[in-house]
Amino acid sequence: MNYDRKSLRHSYEKLSIKQLKQKLKAKSQRTKGHKRDLIERLIDASLSEMDKKGDRKSSSENTTLKQRHSHSTNGDVKDKSNLLDIMHQERQDREKIVLWRKPLKTIHFSCLETASLLNQAGKKLWRRKIAVVTSMLMLFTFYLVYITQGTHQPYVAKIEKYVLWCAYWLGLGVLSSVGLGTGLHTFLLYLGPHIAAVTLAAYECKSTDFPEPPYPTEIVCPEGVTDGSAVSLWTIMNKVRLEAIMWGAGTALGELPPYFMARAARLSGADLDDDEFEEIEELIHEKKEHPEELGFMEKSKLAVHNLVQKVGFFGILACASIPNPLFDLAGITCGHFLIPFWTFFGATLIGKAVIKMHIQKLFIIFMFSAHHVETIVKLIGKIPAIGISLQTPFKEYLEVQKKKLHHKPGTHVKSDSNLLGWIFEKLIIVMVVYFVLSIINSTAQSYHKRLCKEKHKKSQS
Repeated sequence: MNYDRKSLRHSYEKLSIKQLKQKLKAKSQRTKGHKRDLIERLIDASLSEMDKKGDRKSSSENTTLKQRHSHSTNGDVKDKSNLLDIMHQERQDREKIVLWRKPLKTIHFSCLETASLLNQAGKKLWRRKIAVVTSMLMLFTFYLVYITQGTHQPYVAKIEKYVLWCAYWLGLGVLSSVGLGTGLHTFLLYLGPHIAAVTLAAYECKSTDFPEPPYPTEIVCPEGVTDGSAVSLWTIMNKVRLEAIMWGAGTALGELPPYFMARAARLSGADLDDDEFEEIEELIHEKKEHPEELGFMEKSKLAVHNLVQKVGFFGILACASIPNPLFDLAGITCGHFLIPFWTFFGATLIGKAVIKMHIQKLFIIFMFSAHHVETIVKLIGKIPAIGISLQTPFKEYLEVQKKKLHHKPGTHVKSDSNLLGWIFEKLIIVMVVYFVLSIINSTAQSYHKRLCKEKHKKSQS
């Protein structure tokens, strides 16, 4: 019996994801990926088996099919199945454009994409030249006020410190959630350790009135003895509230690109070329056909999609108020269904900067309160065989931090090397480097996608 890709695809599209995976497993093929990937993989495996058995069409027809499946724009892509084949092959090629596979091509594409983005940004700024000139004049005015000597300088210094501190945490929040590479986990690397340090210092100093300066650059216990009655969970929360809210607001700002991307695609009538949205469409189809075969992650993604689409503001608020790795999907869904900007951003801002941030603060402060830290260190020491070895660096690290808290501002404290501190420093370096590499890979793949879209437009014209 003779088959071609079109007839095979038609028959395989009727199968569920579970059935497709079973067939792929029987053919010793990989079973990971979206439904479209499983179908294409199964078609390739089936055609390969037919080649070996001689159960395919004539060699001339086989050559024609291979030409349709090849990654070329010289052919006619008006046929939908042929276009799907080409797009699938392009997606596979795009996934291979990473630094550890094709370093020169990846760097080259990344530079071209960066140049293209800068060019687009320049054109947008030129179209809004009046707003740009007005902004530059305002900045120049602020600069003149900043450098001019006078009685206003103490206030300028306070405002400068406040603005820079807010901008620092806002920027870290944006880096944590914006769609650049893998995202930088700035809560674990910066905000979490900062809240933990303030908590430990508050219980050690029996006060949160740290001298400014050097706080927040450096934490030093205030002079004078206090009974510690002023230190509580709420005073520590109040001490770190500003930086926590700014970080949460930054994460809310970082969620805007998926929303705007999906909204622009819907308004322009273009197809949203996003893997996550294509996956959710497949899951919706699977839920209708085979609801019992969806796994936990698939059900979670559908739940986020349905909650945001049906409930609106409070659905977005619920998704944003808890640690939710699937929140990008909420932004895409809101943009696709044209949910108003302030409904989406307002709910996201309240959820991330207020509700979620207070939950995370409470957890860190609770875990790093004095008696809990001591309990954890004691429990580490009770681990059989390696407990004492693991406990020693933790004890040394805590002792060093306590000594630093009691020196006078302006005096130098000898910093002893500690294994725990050394490991954390190297962890930060590794994560930052990986973040930068993931940005290079992401921009390179975006440029490849840009080239593919341009080729499709030329072939259709």
